[in-house]
Amino acid sequence: LGECKALAHLNLSNNSIGDAGAGSLARVLGEFKALAYLDLGYNSILDGGAASLAGVLGECKALADLSLNGNRLGSFGKAKLSKLLSSININMRVSMA
Repeated sequence: LGECKALAHLNLSNNSIGDAGAGSLARVLGEFKALAYLDLGYNSILDGGAASLAGVLGECKALADLSLNGNRLGSFGKAKLSKLLSSININMRVSMA
């Protein structure tokens, strides 16, 4: 995945990556400068994974659409993501249904 710097669309939904996978993805996510769409729906991501992602999403300037639908984010994870989104000047649509 690290070789795909021009990657614009990444769908990893329904892969059960959990918090560990979200953390691994967060470590390289900032390298994908062209990434506009990321679907992490239905991956058993909890608050820890959401916090890991929130720590790097500000580097993803092209990201316009992030789906976290079907994960079990609690108030802590949602708060981390909301705080990040309110502090950056990126027009990003995030779905967490």
